[in-house]
Amino acid sequence: MTMERTDAEIKPLIPRRRRKSRGSAIWRRFRRNRLAVVGLAIIATLVLAAVFADVIGDYRTKAIKINVRERHIHPNLDHIFGTDEFGRDIFVRVVHGTRISLFVGIISVSIALFFGGTLGAIAGYYGGRVDTVIMRLLDVLLAIPVILLAITIVAALGTSIINLMIAVGVANIPGFARVVRAAVLGVKSNEYIEAARAIGSPNYKIIFNHVLPNCFAPIMVYATLKVATAIMATAGLSFIGLGVKPPTPEWGSMLAAGRGFIRDHMHEVLFPGLAIMLSVLSLNMIGDGLRDALDPRLK
Repeated sequence: MTMERTDAEIKPLIPRRRRKSRGSAIWRRFRRNRLAVVGLAIIATLVLAAVFADVIGDYRTKAIKINVRERHIHPNLDHIFGTDEFGRDIFVRVVHGTRISLFVGIISVSIALFFGGTLGAIAGYYGGRVDTVIMRLLDVLLAIPVILLAITIVAALGTSIINLMIAVGVANIPGFARVVRAAVLGVKSNEYIEAARAIGSPNYKIIFNHVLPNCFAPIMVYATLKVATAIMATAGLSFIGLGVKPPTPEWGSMLAAGRGFIRDHMHEVLFPGLAIMLSVLSLNMIGDGLRDALDPRLK
């Protein structure tokens, strides 16, 4: 006589297999990198400061309004970062400058990613003469230093935030094109690409629906690192007078304005410099963490 087990008796004998999504697995590996988590916390703080900048300090009365009576005040309880040569609160100016630096960095990298990614994907997917023509033209731009190319573009278009974003974005197009092309060359020979071709999918659909999504990891890591480079380029152009015009608060222009008082009033360059350093350092740490988390060989 055989005894039939009920479902309630069989269930505990079956091991539970939790299928975790790829996103949760990436996040779990990312959290193991403590430096990357610290970098993410710093960037999150800067983003919150940019979002609530008007709550932290009024733009018109504290960031750009001249107050001669409070010139060159060193850090105290009323002005935790001190004031500059025009009596403006440096803490409020650094906070409002976060908006410009992050905004210009993200938008300029988005411009470079869109145009450079498209050119790189086309060159890598089609190959042959198309690849040769596109990459040789981009090599001409790549031969020019990024900051020098950005200076040339800004000098030709004029100084404004929009022209600054265009200049930094165009200067970074060749780098994105090379990264995307290399990633596409490693993907386009896979079986699912051949299957998409076999069923008659047009090339543009194969590129944007099948090739590029599978090149996401190296592109994401490179984009994160390039945002840091774009922030430094923005600060550098503003430092030499080709970026954001005063009295608009921007970290590079604040450094340029305070360098003449660095001996007696070091706080006027210290805090904008620390803001640039922390933002760039944190983005680099996030990029390193993403590289390790997205690498399937490190699972």
